[in-house]
Amino acid sequence: MTLATTLTLYVARRFLGATFAMLAGLTLLVALFDFIELLRRAATRPDAGFALVASIAALRLPFVALQILPFAILLGGILAFWRLTRSSELVVARAAGISAWGFLSGPVLVALLFGVIGTAAVSPLSSAMLARAERMDYAYLRNSAGLTAIAGGRLWLRQADRGLDPQGVAILSGRPVAARPGDRPAGFEMTDVSLWRLASSDRPLARIEAPRARLQPGRWMLEDSITFLTGRAAGRPETLFFPTDLTPDRIENSFASPDTLSFWALPGFIAVLEAAGFSAVRHQLHFQSLLALPVLAVAMALLAAGFSMRPSRRGGVAQMIGAGVSAGFALFVLDKITSEFGEAGTLPVELAAWAPTVAGLLLALALLLHLEDG
Repeated sequence: MTLATTLTLYVARRFLGATFAMLAGLTLLVALFDFIELLRRAATRPDAGFALVASIAALRLPFVALQILPFAILLGGILAFWRLTRSSELVVARAAGISAWGFLSGPVLVALLFGVIGTAAVSPLSSAMLARAERMDYAYLRNSAGLTAIAGGRLWLRQADRGLDPQGVAILSGRPVAARPGDRPAGFEMTDVSLWRLASSDRPLARIEAPRARLQPGRWMLEDSITFLTGRAAGRPETLFFPTDLTPDRIENSFASPDTLSFWALPGFIAVLEAAGFSAVRHQLHFQSLLALPVLAVAMALLAAGFSMRPSRRGGVAQMIGAGVSAGFALFVLDKITSEFGEAGTLPVELAAWAPTVAGLLLALALLLHLEDG
């Protein structure tokens, strides 16, 4: 094993240990504040005990860790590289002719691995546990019942309708039947239902009124429905079956946070969401952000190296480390700003999701090029 390889593995181990410790510490710290906030909200709820609050907080841990990951890599990297610089280990390595690009390959691979695991493995786990936590939160700690609070208690859905027009659409409106707290219904029901069937030119083709509709696999069952066709008298009450691609989970998730959806389920769900007439901008933005996470992790590792590998004899170490932390929070603010513009439709989704990552990567590369040249 060559000297460069040995040094790379050594730096990678130090980086891994510091990053993992920082990730665990920051996650527990944020989770503690989250737990305290849940306890405060549960104080006025006699049916919400300590065990329930602890369960909700524990279910949110993977989500918190995923949000903290880029900052843990930045702060852990700054800590690891600062220690190596203070002990003059990196100074000796560079004096021996080993380029910074050489021994940084190990930390970069570690950061990339953190990002890939976060996107491919932690994201599905986080989404499932967060969805469960939000259902418990809505059931026991909030007054809102979710879908029943939309548009004055009425829910509006749009989907494709191939029956009367190959390019037609159908608009369904009704009042969702609320489930009891803590229960998740096996199906989805609405009362006081109206269904409008429109041609591709938005010309009305038919209207259907029904006192109740049940969502079954692949279809809506409208009980005692009356059909009003254009230019014809109303039909007799009958049970109609209307085909659909919607499911109870898709209806619920369309109004839930995109964070409750797995990375692997997002592409298919986005396609169904757009076909049903919902806005998928938030879900597209979240999907692109998860795709950018490995690159963002690499950018944070390089940024940490660029701000903390300055030799101590030059002075200004505290200022350099403070600048690195400030740069990380600046990227966080930039991410929030571009996300808002992306959700508003001002910026393309891809640009809104990837702009902070590319900016951080370019800044880190510029700092390292300056450091090597210097």
